[in-house]
Amino acid sequence: MAIGSAVQRGKTIYVYDERGRVLYTRFAGSGPEDGLQGFTSTTVTIRRNRTIYVLDERGRVLYTRFV
Repeated sequence: MAIGSAVQRGKTIYVYDERGRVLYTRFAGSGPEDGLQGFTSTTVTIRRNRTIYVLDERGRVLYTRFV
């Protein structure tokens, strides 16, 4: 199932499929640079504190990177 969109509302990130159904939600973080960084049809990128998380369409962490 592909990612159709990802949006941030407040401190929550909502990830939707192509039909507009919620696939999962994640905490966006509370820092000024935290939150949704972007998405593709297969990944969502979130920054929390000084760590970048790349998640798949099921919400599993594929990898992290300290920045």
